[in-house]
Amino acid sequence: MQLSAFQDGFSAALLGHAEHAPWLSALESQPGFAVYRNTVLKGCIDALQASYPTVCQLVGEEWFRAAAAVYARAQPPADGLLMDYGAEFADFLAGFAPAAELPYLPAVARLDRGWTECHLAADAAAIGRDWLAQQAPDTLPLAQLRPHPAARWSWCKEHPAYALWHSHRAGLALPDSLDWCGDGALLTRPHAKVTWRPLSRAGVAFLDACAQGLTLETAATNALDTDPTADFAGLMGCLLDAGALIPTVSRTG
Repeated sequence: MQLSAFQDGFSAALLGHAEHAPWLSALESQPGFAVYRNTVLKGCIDALQASYPTVCQLVGEEWFRAAAAVYARAQPPADGLLMDYGAEFADFLAGFAPAAELPYLPAVARLDRGWTECHLAADAAAIGRDWLAQQAPDTLPLAQLRPHPAARWSWCKEHPAYALWHSHRAGLALPDSLDWCGDGALLTRPHAKVTWRPLSRAGVAFLDACAQGLTLETAATNALDTDPTADFAGLMGCLLDAGALIPTVSRTG
């Protein structure tokens, strides 16, 4: 038997997906194998609980760990870096029947995932308000800015996902009169610590445009087309203060 075949079969057996084979049946019948299988599954569940703490708070630990076990069996880790495990968990929750009564849960999960990605992303020097003040008025519209590698942003159209996420993440009580409407979020890590703040639809549109490599003028137009009432100067100040932007480095060959 080739080593790769053994490894694939062993991995599948750990998660209960092994095809019938005499050598695998003999392996699975060993008492120690069940202990090892449970240890591997528990490691996956623990990693998911650590990466999705807000979701766990909203649904309770018992519910969460049961759902995480279903996910782990269906989508086992691709490598040993469990800190980054569970990228598709929000999509899983969107199709998970027991979560149907909690339609905001996938959006909250995406914010938890955004925190993990923000934490693990590459470092970079963000620009501040001083950068904006140093640009010539005639060239500023053609400047290109990119989102910081650690910046993550999202808009939830139907649910106050950020308000729910922020309250639980920061240990705050939910407002008595929470407006049940869509909201947006920006997570950044300009230095050592992940920070977060609300973000308007115009801000989401602006960052989307910057991520596409569009000029500052076009990105601003996209933002104002999304929300003509937006205060663009205030939005830029917010993004710069958050450390959400870096300049595009020109390359010469």
